[in-house]
Amino acid sequence: QVQLVESGGGLVQAGDSLRLSCAASGRTFRRMGWFRQAPGKEREFVAAVSWSSNNTPYADSVKGRFTISRDNAKNTVYLQMNSLKPEDTAVYYCVASIMALSSYEYEYWGQGTQVTVSS
Repeated sequence: QVQLVESGGGLVQAGDSLRLSCAASGRTFRRMGWFRQAPGKEREFVAAVSWSSNNTPYADSVKGRFTISRDNAKNTVYLQMNSLKPEDTAVYYCVASIMALSSYEYEYWGQGTQVTVSS
């Protein structure tokens, strides 16, 4: 059974940093990533990482501030978030794909972890 378990969310102030983690179990994935959904808004892509970590697309809104990485030995993906802004407030979802046909489509989703950035 596949499970994606996120951790690391919380309440921080603008300018602070957070690191999200997502531990996968049940199998390995060609591509993993993160989406987020802010209150009243649609879910949006944040970042993704391929198995070899040589392909890491980012949303323009987080480019230069967020860094995605993965540890295949631990079957875990991370999202290092620096210089956080109030507009980064959202529920962050870990995603994983076996087929990896697109950076924006995933078969598996975690339950989400809340990130709140106060001004």
